[in-house]
Amino acid sequence: MYAVFKRELFSLLNSLMAYITIGVFLLVSGLLLWFFPDTSILEYGYAEMNGFFSLVPFLFMFLIPAMTMRSFAEERREGTYVLLASRPLTDWQILLAKYFACLILVLLALLPTLLYYYTIVQLGMPRGNIDGAAVAGSYIGLSLLGGAFAAIGIFASSITKNQVIAFAVAVFLSFIAYSGFDALAKIFALGMLEDVFVWLSVNEHFQSMSRGVLDTRDLAYFISFILLFLGATKLVIGGRKW
Repeated sequence: MYAVFKRELFSLLNSLMAYITIGVFLLVSGLLLWFFPDTSILEYGYAEMNGFFSLVPFLFMFLIPAMTMRSFAEERREGTYVLLASRPLTDWQILLAKYFACLILVLLALLPTLLYYYTIVQLGMPRGNIDGAAVAGSYIGLSLLGGAFAAIGIFASSITKNQVIAFAVAVFLSFIAYSGFDALAKIFALGMLEDVFVWLSVNEHFQSMSRGVLDTRDLAYFISFILLFLGATKLVIGGRKW
């Protein structure tokens, strides 16, 4: 499993697409956080990163599917999965190796953004005037959100051999999971279904963690969400004759 994980990770790191997507992510988030007048924290005047954390999930909807779209789709297109499956590895080991490689890349994309936090700490009046617990909770939430979107991307890549289709399906499913249930909750406002859709919304649990309070219900939700899509991927690759 480690050999497959290492191969997959180095394959992603050697891919120009990975550097382009991470570069675009950092560029857009940096411009919106520091330069564009409507979203600039310098114009806003408060030492907080709420604007950044509300923006990143929408960037993740495109960043992560671009990273995961080749995971199984490329194996299907080139016919190399048969060789991989002939190794003494289970479907779960292959699946988890690919998933963790994509997840590590997502975390590497988030790592440079810690510089934003350090900069705001230094600019605060007085210095350090920022809610560190809320920032820590938001970063944990972003990591879990990235894991959830990566699971969706892996699943989308397993159902097709076309990377563009895998990308489009992953973006659509990520958008529905993050914003779609919120919209449905508003449609069924004041009804019993409202609470159901609110609980199903990824955004609701992410916002809960962004307040700096780590609730076990939110952790259980994200873990269950990830396992659901990884399990669906296992069913797809396990039931297919490659």
